[in-house]
Amino acid sequence: MKIYAHRGSSGTHPENTRAAFKHAANLPIFGVEFDVHLTKDGELVVIHDEKINRTSNGKGYIKDFTLAELKTYDFGSWFSHKFKEEKIPSLSEVLNVYLTTEHHINIELKTDVIQYEGIVQKLVQLLHSFELQSRVVISSFNHDTLREVKKLAPHIETATLSMKEFADPFAYVQAIPADALHVSLKTALRPSTEKVIRQGYPVRVFTVNKTKPIERLQEIGVSAIFTDYPDKMYKYLNHRKITRKFLQLFDH
Repeated sequence: MKIYAHRGSSGTHPENTRAAFKHAANLPIFGVEFDVHLTKDGELVVIHDEKINRTSNGKGYIKDFTLAELKTYDFGSWFSHKFKEEKIPSLSEVLNVYLTTEHHINIELKTDVIQYEGIVQKLVQLLHSFELQSRVVISSFNHDTLREVKKLAPHIETATLSMKEFADPFAYVQAIPADALHVSLKTALRPSTEKVIRQGYPVRVFTVNKTKPIERLQEIGVSAIFTDYPDKMYKYLNHRKITRKFLQLFDH
């Protein structure tokens, strides 16, 4: 089962910052996940919330700031004093961190609350300029956004994000259409989700920070997990893998 670093290594570093992404980039994990909004001056920036209140020393909506204005705020001290003056990264800055790695990149477009005009077009253009379109999956809770991605760039992988259970998630994913399903842990354990897996669609689960559900997720065939603690999860899964191989030797 693959591991994505959720908002970078957000359990050990301030989420969605260069510090978190640089740490994740040095880990032998499969991928990284982060969130994208659009600034007042049309720049793609990496942050989870619509407002900067929770993760900076400022207040207000991303959409009301220029990138230069956002760069004046501290996005690290809320987590730890040692990350003081950590700045909000642009999407270009984050992509640059992963240009020399092989990590798969999950970009969540945060269009479910605010409709950022032109955000899909800007993202697709940027991915092509970086030549990263084959290494990304674009996810969103706004499924109209995914349809727009597919119209502009049918070759880019998309994933439906959902906190709730669908009556028939397989039919829904096909109807969008999307290439994968990203669901909460609770939803992943529902029988209807297993149908999606049996049909060959990747199912990735958020946010898994404890080891207890891992065995069950592996049993049903979940492709990957998103975790705030990629170091811990990698060590746990790698240990399980080594243990299984060791036990197999004795079975023979």
